[in-house]
Amino acid sequence: MKINFLTIFPKYYNAFKTESIVAKAIEKKIIEINIIDFRNFTLNRQNKVDDEIYGGGSGMLLMIEPIDRALESIKEKTKVILMSPQGKPFTQQKALELSKEKSLTFIAGRYEGFDERIYSLIDEEISIGDYVLTGGELPSMVVADSVIRLIPNVIKKDSYENDSFQNNLLDYPQYTRPAEYKGMKVPEVLLNGNHKEIEKWRKEKSLENTKKKRPDLLERKNYD
Repeated sequence: MKINFLTIFPKYYNAFKTESIVAKAIEKKIIEINIIDFRNFTLNRQNKVDDEIYGGGSGMLLMIEPIDRALESIKEKTKVILMSPQGKPFTQQKALELSKEKSLTFIAGRYEGFDERIYSLIDEEISIGDYVLTGGELPSMVVADSVIRLIPNVIKKDSYENDSFQNNLLDYPQYTRPAEYKGMKVPEVLLNGNHKEIEKWRKEKSLENTKKKRPDLLERKNYD
């Protein structure tokens, strides 16, 4: 998969490309990361990518032209995603859907937002929550990270099959050594080696965890 990030602050993505699982996926040539500074595509002499708002208003608005020209520089067919607090909420199911694409392009906004005509250039508008950040760089990396780990051979399949939000359930509790710490013990069922009992316990705890922390998830599906 190829992932393009359109931004005016390309340095934001330095660590994203060079650390952890993403860096390993790049090294294995499973993914390719392409950072595009759309300031390089402005025709303005001062390299401006924003301007005053027609009709008045505070702040500056990103112009459509440099973004359009930046998108035209991408040669492959790509799904274009606008990161915006007005978009549809991002979910694990959307991450799985996007992981099947061959190319994704994220547009990271700044200032007061975009000229409305940008919607003629995009395929989807995605939000990571009902709050506003200074720009779309962090949200674009959040979505990309969630997608990348679901691409085959990036991580082991069984590492994400039981993730929280798979089947609208939260993950079950997990433990590691030591078996007891300051009087807190690992549940005995996890130590007896009976895989059938362990699987049963995990399913029960996953449902219990969801009921306690995110009962709204259970409303999406009936678990008898």
